[in-house]
Amino acid sequence: MDKFKIVIPCLFGLESLVAKELKWLGYETLTVENGKVSFLGDFEAVCRANIWVRCGERILIEVGQFEAVTFDELFEKTRAIHWADWLPKDAAFPVKGFCLKSTLASMRDCQAIIKKAVATSLSESYGIDWLEETGAKYQLQFSVMKDKVSLMIDTSGDGLHKRGYRRIANAAPLKETIAAAMVMLSFWKYEYPLYDLFCGSGTIPIEAAMFKRNIAPGISRNFSAENFAQIPPSLWSSARQEARDKMRNTPLQIFASDIDAEIIPTAEQNAKIAGVGDAIKFSVFDATQFTSSENYGSIISNLPYGERLKIDCEKLYGDFGRTFSQLNDWSGYFIASDENFEKHFGKRADKRRKIYNGMIKCNIYQYYGARPPKK
Repeated sequence: MDKFKIVIPCLFGLESLVAKELKWLGYETLTVENGKVSFLGDFEAVCRANIWVRCGERILIEVGQFEAVTFDELFEKTRAIHWADWLPKDAAFPVKGFCLKSTLASMRDCQAIIKKAVATSLSESYGIDWLEETGAKYQLQFSVMKDKVSLMIDTSGDGLHKRGYRRIANAAPLKETIAAAMVMLSFWKYEYPLYDLFCGSGTIPIEAAMFKRNIAPGISRNFSAENFAQIPPSLWSSARQEARDKMRNTPLQIFASDIDAEIIPTAEQNAKIAGVGDAIKFSVFDATQFTSSENYGSIISNLPYGERLKIDCEKLYGDFGRTFSQLNDWSGYFIASDENFEKHFGKRADKRRKIYNGMIKCNIYQYYGARPPKK
């Protein structure tokens, strides 16, 4: 089959990072829009993108795109797609999606019509009246945005943020894709120390270690497309072998701490599962008491949110801000939901980036320290 359009949805604010990841993988970005990035690729690209992409939410194959303002139009244009090219006759094909700013505003009606249209197309192609749907699952996704309909097949299954290492989390876990993004946005050099002083279950230091050691985030998990008839197992084997071959045993100085003594064993266990237990030193520590004689260090942390944890965040931000101000040549990268964070912290960020952690609107505040000398 020729190349087709592959869509990677992502959290708002991470589009440029996903595009950068595609460039690293050797693919040319087709479009960069709010909350998604697309490129042209084949089934090998589907395997590699699932295994390698750190900041995207899932890998989707776009089967068709068209405009529709009536349900009849939606049915006929969906039916016109040759679905037998994508779905075997025994495929299970549940449908889900959303409608936004469109004439067709009912998600449930669109869902039912698309399901019926796909079934009709398959019945006509295979010459059968009843589709058993007992085979592999091909999750169909649709979006109706400003009357433009996109029909896609999800190849990931579980979201890409589910790497497989975080079996237990703390009360306010940071999504793995956001943690990876914070590391990628930082100017941290592996030759210098990295600290997470609010490490919780260890997501940020684990993602940092995996990134610097070039460990593919999806190397230890499975994907729904591994059951697709069109993708031979050899493609998945080849993609995983490529990932294993590109790992590096880079020496790292990563330190993670939290004031909650009960969460540290969980963080240590998560790091071991991720294969980076040797790269991170965990400890119980109060972030506001932190000092260091080291130079050019970085702190990347998910600061506590008042919405989730019932603590005095304003006081904490102020105390931690005074601690950070004593680290003259250090850089800091902090995610927080308080729009007045910089006021409480006592210093304006050099750059800020809007992002959503779950349903909570946040900002990543970036403080640039002195540039370390080249080694």
